[in-house]
Amino acid sequence: MTQDSRKLNEEGRRMWDTKAAFWDELMGEEGNRFHRELIGPAVEALLNLKAGELVLDVACGSGMLARRMAALGAEVIAVDFSAGMLKQAQERGQSGETPIRYQQADATDEEALAAFGEGMFDAVTCTMALMDMPEIGPLYRAARRLLKPGGRLVFATMHPAFNSNNPVFTAEQADVDGELVLTNALKISHYMEMPPVKGVGAKNEPSPHYYYHRPLHELLGEAFAAGLVLDGLIEAAFDPEKVDPNRPLSWYSFPQIPPVMAGRFRVGG
Repeated sequence: MTQDSRKLNEEGRRMWDTKAAFWDELMGEEGNRFHRELIGPAVEALLNLKAGELVLDVACGSGMLARRMAALGAEVIAVDFSAGMLKQAQERGQSGETPIRYQQADATDEEALAAFGEGMFDAVTCTMALMDMPEIGPLYRAARRLLKPGGRLVFATMHPAFNSNNPVFTAEQADVDGELVLTNALKISHYMEMPPVKGVGAKNEPSPHYYYHRPLHELLGEAFAAGLVLDGLIEAAFDPEKVDPNRPLSWYSFPQIPPVMAGRFRVGG
């Protein structure tokens, strides 16, 4: 890890510690609408979890996915680099029979993750955190070491083609044969290269945090280089039947454009 990456990572840790309580309250027990309608269903479909499986949930945040997997019968170890987020997760408790084991560990530290048990895990999960990491290669390499033969790494992230560091929302109204028609669109000005930027993750949050854009060939290519094979992909968009005409510049009004991408990697040959 470069010195610049370490500095950014440590600053990011402090940011998440500062706003851990805010995000926990915002997400609640089951997450916001993004998590309930897009992220959760996509991850669960790709994960296809079986009762009794051992899962490492990386960058677990306030523990939404960890709690869900435990409720489905999995044995879950959940880690995050933010002590503040882990505190919120532990205070939430759980409904599963097997206690979730929470522990502080940095997703950018390959050896710290691998220490949880090489070849021991049925699955590794990482939900909506890859875009918060200055480096993702260590996580992919650690997952390659942690997974059993046939095991899977399931992730969800902001879709790099549509929901990265620079989308501009637009809405145009036109008179079409005597009817006013509203058309929504996104304007994208950069994709191949963008530096890390601080962005607002939610309205009124205590501080912004860093987002790291990676085009698909980098986001997936680093996993391929680690020996992982992509065998599942879901591009998740909101239901067109639930478009809110009063919020034309919200993701909820863009059913043709997926803000979330989820994928499943398996250990290659």
